[in-house]
Parts: sequence; C-alpha cells; structure tokens
Amino acid sequence: MIIGSNLVFIENLPSTNSEALLLLKGKEVPEGTVVYTGFQTAGRGQAGNSWHSEKDKNLLVSIILYPRLLRPEEQFLLSMTISLGICDFLDRHTAGVKIKWPNDIYVQDDKIAGILIENSVMENEIESSVAGIGLNINQGKFPQEIRNPVSLKMLTGVDYETETCLRDLLSDIDRRYRFLLYGDRIKIRDEYKSRLYRFNELHVYKAGERSITGRITDVSCSGLLTIREPKGRSHRFSFNEVDFEPRRGSSR
Repeated sequence: MIIGSNLVFIENLPSTNSEALLLLKGKEVPEGTVVYTGFQTAGRGQAGNSWHSEKDKNLLVSIILYPRLLRPEEQFLLSMTISLGICDFLDRHTAGVKIKWPNDIYVQDDKIAGILIENSVMENEIESSVAGIGLNINQGKFPQEIRNPVSLKMLTGVDYETETCLRDLLSDIDRRYRFLLYGDRIKIRDEYKSRLYRFNELHVYKAGERSITGRITDVSCSGLLTIREPKGRSHRFSFNEVDFEPRRGSSR
C-alpha cells in the first residue's frame, strides 16, 4: 500500500493542501502520506475558489505523491486516477456517480466532491504532487450561495463513520494509483471518459462571450476538453475557458 501508509491528523487547519506543501519543504516525506483534518478555515478549490465544510462532518484530505513516471504533459492522468478512486468509493453507497471536468465529482446533477491537485515540475519531471480532496459525507445543510451541493447522508439518510470512510477511500485511490504507475494508461483514459458528466450528450456551454452547443467527446492526458458541434467542428478548452451552463435537457 502506497497511499495511507503514513497518516497525519491535525484537528484544525487553514488548508490540508497548504499543510502538505509545507511538509514537502521540510524533511523528506514518504510517498502516500495523507494530511487530513476535521475543519479547514481557508479550504481551497480550483481557480482560487473556496471549499466549505462543516466541522467533523466530511473528509478533508491531501495526499502527497511522487508520480515521476508521468511526464509533465501527462499530469492530468493523475487527476483522472484520483477521480476514479473517489467514484469507486461512492459506487458502494449510491448510484449515478459522474466526473464533471475538470475537478468535481457529481451524483446526478449535484456536487459531492472537489479535487485540487498541485504539481511541482522541475526539469521536465513531476517532482511531487499534492492531491487535495473535499468529500461531503455527513453534512446536511450548506450555505445558500453554494450551488447544487450534496452529501452521502443527504442521498442515503445514513450517518457515516468518517474514519471508516477515510480508510475505504484511501484504499480505493491507492489501487487506482498503483494501476496508473504500472498498468494501462489508455484504459484509465477510457474509463474516465465513460464516467464523464454529460459525455456525448448535447448541451450548451459558455466559452467567453459566446455559447457553444455540442457534445463532450474527449479529455486529453494534459486535461484539454474537446467539445464537438453537431456539424462536426471541434473545440478544445483548457481549465477555466468553458463553463457548463444550467441543464437544459439533453439528446443522446
């Protein structure tokens, strides 16, 4: 087991990712070290967004990894791997789990988890990665300004033991990570695409000032999203270049 062999619990933190990055600046940290907390005062999400979590209700976790077998241009494969591991965990408790590009996990049309991966790249090598995960477990209410949140308890009515959930989640991600290092990466991409929220469905997307109607058809190893219009024209987008507009129905 790589992930979860070394656990670091701190009751309150500004951010588990920030704490993990501080650890990396000190003495050598074993690969798979997990920093987790019951409460974050300054949880971080993608593109500077914040992550809200009620104290001791959810999983707030950062995993330190050294994926040096990946080239920098393949770094999104790590995000694919972490996403699939989270899906494996959620599949045992609920149905309809999807991955919303680039870094969210949905159940139906509601967000249950977010991922923030911060890579350190030097001399064309990924020197280290910190994979931060916020996963809603027992929280029942969220601030009104947060759009479409959901938790496992809201979906199932069950109160979960968060330590058990953490152990199971880390086991699922560990299995996926070892497959990334030593298995078939094409299979990882194929499975990731099959899990994508709105994959091959016709929807409207916002790209800057314009709207595009099309289908999500691919995500590259570097994280570029491909949307194909009905007439065949394809567009590729990096992070923050396209927004998912409110659901307006779909045709398959």
